[in-house]
Amino acid sequence: MTDAETQEAMPAPFEPVATKADLETLDHAEIVAGYCEWNRDDPEPGPNRGRAYWHGWRNAAADHGQIPQDWAMASLAHELYPRRVA
Repeated sequence: MTDAETQEAMPAPFEPVATKADLETLDHAEIVAGYCEWNRDDPEPGPNRGRAYWHGWRNAAADHGQIPQDWAMASLAHELYPRRVA
């Protein structure tokens, strides 16, 4: 089983962030820490790290192609950066 398959089989330790309102409740320094501390060889952080850290870690993993973008990431991106129609 690949790392991506293992992560898909395991439930996430937190509810994914899917809205701007939800994102705004998280500690932004913890999000950045999770993103910056992501490492391809490290396992997904557990509940001891906190939801904000986990959110940042997930985004780094997706940006580096380690995990696929999911519905929550797509929903949040769409809300933060809506298409502008001329």
